[in-house]
This record gives sequence, structure tokens and C-alpha cells, in this order.
Amino acid sequence: MNTLYNSQGQATAYIDDDGEYIYLYNGSSVAWISDDAVYAYSGKYLGWINNGWFYDKKGCPAFFTDNSIGGPARPARGAREARPARPARTSSWSNISSDRYFYQ
Repeated sequence: MNTLYNSQGQATAYIDDDGEYIYLYNGSSVAWISDDAVYAYSGKYLGWINNGWFYDKKGCPAFFTDNSIGGPARPARGAREARPARPARTSSWSNISSDRYFYQ
């Protein structure tokens, strides 16, 4: 699996292990790759891939991967917050046991 990140650095979609099909994280299959071209399932040409960057039809970068080379500056990670003391563990589930855990 190869993750596609948007201009804000958010994981938006992924390329399946076969290297051909692109899926959203809800499981929807949205596009496929042929050589270096990207096509929607309707057959519409969406853009191309070069050095791990996905470009739109106008030549603007739309997504990057972990292995992208060159291209525009990628979003920087924020500075780490000081780590607080750990509270005692409980046996109750967290109320943020979803993707919200990562977006606090």
C-alpha cells in the first residue's frame, strides 16, 4: 500500500499493493494507473505521476507519496508537545477510538 497525501499532508487515498488501483480510505475504488497516467473509473484522464508526485491535467502537484522526490515543499510536522505524566490505565474504551484519535 502506498499512501497519497494532499497539500496539507493528510492521507487522502492509497494505491493498492498491485500498484494499479487507487482507493479512498472508506474502501471506494476511485481510479487506476496505466503506465504513468491516472484515470478515473469513468475513463476520464486525471493526470500523471512523476517521481512519486501526482500531477493534475494542468501540471500542478495534487498528491505526494512517502517516496516522492523533488516537487513543492511538503507540510512540516509541528514541534512536539511536552509529554505529560501517564494516568493510570483503565479497562474502559476511549471515547475517541476512531480516526479522531489522530486528529486531536
